[in-house]
Amino acid sequence: MNHPDLLHIAKNALAIEINELENLKNRLDENFLKAVEIINSSKGKLIIVGIGKSAHVGNKMVATLNSTGTPSQFLHASEAIHGDLGVIQKTDVVLCISNSGNSPEIVNLLPFLKDYSSSLIGMTGNLNSKLAEFSDVVLNTSVEKEACPIKLAPTSSTTVQMALGDALAVCLMELNGFRENDFAKFHPGGSLGKNLTAKVEQFLSPQKPSVSADANIREIIISISASTHGITVVEDGEKITGVITDGDLRRMLMSEQDLSKIAAKDIMSSNPKSIDKNALAKEAMQILKDKNIGQLIVTDQGKYFGIIDIHRLLDEGIN
Repeated sequence: MNHPDLLHIAKNALAIEINELENLKNRLDENFLKAVEIINSSKGKLIIVGIGKSAHVGNKMVATLNSTGTPSQFLHASEAIHGDLGVIQKTDVVLCISNSGNSPEIVNLLPFLKDYSSSLIGMTGNLNSKLAEFSDVVLNTSVEKEACPIKLAPTSSTTVQMALGDALAVCLMELNGFRENDFAKFHPGGSLGKNLTAKVEQFLSPQKPSVSADANIREIIISISASTHGITVVEDGEKITGVITDGDLRRMLMSEQDLSKIAAKDIMSSNPKSIDKNALAKEAMQILKDKNIGQLIVTDQGKYFGIIDIHRLLDEGIN
């Protein structure tokens, strides 16, 4: 089989799944809204139950819901009938996932899931199944066909399940007013955590180059050369009045001015961009990108505090 044939198969699989997602979107109805309301008004947590491929989908749903403000827990159907049913409290809502709705493990559990919880939501592709019969609300995840060549392996059906889980999570986020700051509370680690919580002060350069407004060319060159940033800050007392870069120096040298008469205030760029040390590092990165500059002055209550460099931020995963 050649590569064009494989690409055709891949594109066809995606086309099938896209079509099934369109079908899902078009049949969303009051049952979906009821499910969202039941979960949102619950005094307990959301218990998601599944087996087989639906169990993997359920675990992903739990991860998404927990990270977006809806306390959730996964319960494997085969473990539930051997003691783990105790995790369900009467204030909890159960969301049970089964494409057929008639898996033996699921069918055996249904009376207990319904009795032990405040409400049972069924997510199934079979509206005539036992799961649909026992559920207070049914979410229809039926598909016309699976995307695999033999039309048997769960592909379209699991994609639809996962997408519907995402839709539930997004709606619950909106109802709960869940915003970026809330998201940051649950993601303190890794690159994502840094982007949401890291402060400018954490990434300060150990160097703090500066000269006075009356500094001569020699002093300016020494200050810039002593720093790896190619920049020095011009201060008048405790006030930041400007900034001089190595580019400013080169342009000044090419102008054939009398070097003995030039001071920092004559070649500096006035009113440089700055950011407070307590601001988010990602805000500093945004300024650096917007202004197309490599360094940014950091302040503490308006006073010069240090330098932050775009390369340091990139190395730390701030984007």
